[in-house]
Amino acid sequence: MQAPPVKDGPRMNEDIRVPRVLLIDQNGEKQGVMPTSAAIEAAQEAGLDLVEIVPNADPPVCKILDYGKFKFQEQKKKNEARKRQKVVEIKEIKLRPNIDIHDYDVKARSMTRFFEEGDKVKVTLRFRGRELAHPELGMKLLQKVKADFDPVAKVEYEPRMEGRQMIMILAPR
Repeated sequence: MQAPPVKDGPRMNEDIRVPRVLLIDQNGEKQGVMPTSAAIEAAQEAGLDLVEIVPNADPPVCKILDYGKFKFQEQKKKNEARKRQKVVEIKEIKLRPNIDIHDYDVKARSMTRFFEEGDKVKVTLRFRGRELAHPELGMKLLQKVKADFDPVAKVEYEPRMEGRQMIMILAPR
């Protein structure tokens, strides 16, 4: 035997099964606690629906309104919230332990731009060959990056060796 289909959204009209509700009319004025049947009749007289707004309250709060318009407004709010949402990306900057000053400045400008856009930056320091014998040089470089960007970014993932590379993640403040 199948279970009855579950409705999404608030209960309305005959779906409201509690004996008493706190009614708010179509003008937003509180009408007080009354039997559910009386509230449904009041909604039908107004040519609108009785919609359960706060089901967890005691007694539940119901409002007389146009359900179609109500659903449309809710959908509009959801879309608006989704529009304002910012997806944070992780941008990667690759460095080498013996990077030149000018090359470092170019990378630093890119990192500054990423922070201004609100993105996180993953700084990857790759070691090749004999450079691996001196991880302290890499650590020194990453500490310099950390110090240079301290006013605009916070360290989210401290510098750490992972195989042949050292990784650090910075997030905008």
